Amino acid sequence: MKLDLATIAGMIIGVGGIVGGLILEGGSVREIIAPTALLIVLGGTLGAVLITTPLGVLRGGMRSLASVFFEKSHDPESMIEKLVDYSTKARKNGIVSLEQVADQAPDPFLRKALNLAVDGTDLQELRSMMELEIAVEEHHSEAEAKIFESAGGYAPTIGIIGAVLGLIQVMKDLADIARVGYVIATAFDATIYGVAFANLFFLPVAGKIKARALQKTQLRELMLEGVVGIVEGLNPKLIRSKLGAYLRGEAPRAKTGAKPAVKPAVEAPAA
Repeated sequence: MKLDLATIAGMIIGVGGIVGGLILEGGSVREIIAPTALLIVLGGTLGAVLITTPLGVLRGGMRSLASVFFEKSHDPESMIEKLVDYSTKARKNGIVSLEQVADQAPDPFLRKALNLAVDGTDLQELRSMMELEIAVEEHHSEAEAKIFESAGGYAPTIGIIGAVLGLIQVMKDLADIARVGYVIATAFDATIYGVAFANLFFLPVAGKIKARALQKTQLRELMLEGVVGIVEGLNPKLIRSKLGAYLRGEAPRAKTGAKPAVKPAVEAPAA
């Protein structure tokens, strides 16, 4: 894993642009530092998310947060070369010869698919089982991204609540007009925090989690198609050509991992 510089740079540029604009307008950073407003926004948003989200999904979402700041290596070209090597070995010595390399496969998904192939699992059943695993992982990722999407929806509203609470305090004492103006301006800090957290953190994080999940899904579809090609005894050159579609972004999702193709696989175990 390596640090995702795009995420870090995006947050720095986003916050820097807002703060820079404030300073250019003659404002001061001190004007928007309000611990009370921060407590209202983050505390209220966290409470709303806890009510909305099952605890198990919430824990998964917190773990997936690491994928936003750290990027796992997804190298489809290297994976294609591995699959072509496996195919060449299987064509020469039979698919049973992959038993040792299957246990040493770098990815758990690929390891499982190869072991099923070596064990002589029916091709249709192998595809159904692995597509089901892809679909379940996709659903988990969607649920985890939904946590941050929900937070992005709640935060601005909680910010408005914070602003209204500040205005209520102002209305209690209108004697000092100079102070009234200052307190009203401070009351809107909660709105700023709510909108800023939603649009600079929560919603972008949800989008990045979805993007990471898509990368993972596409790599797994590539692995599955490669293993299926090995089981079918396709020529290694043909397998390389077929999997090359994933490098061009033209992979046939409807046949490997798209939701329409997954539905029969989900229904099969229930039957």
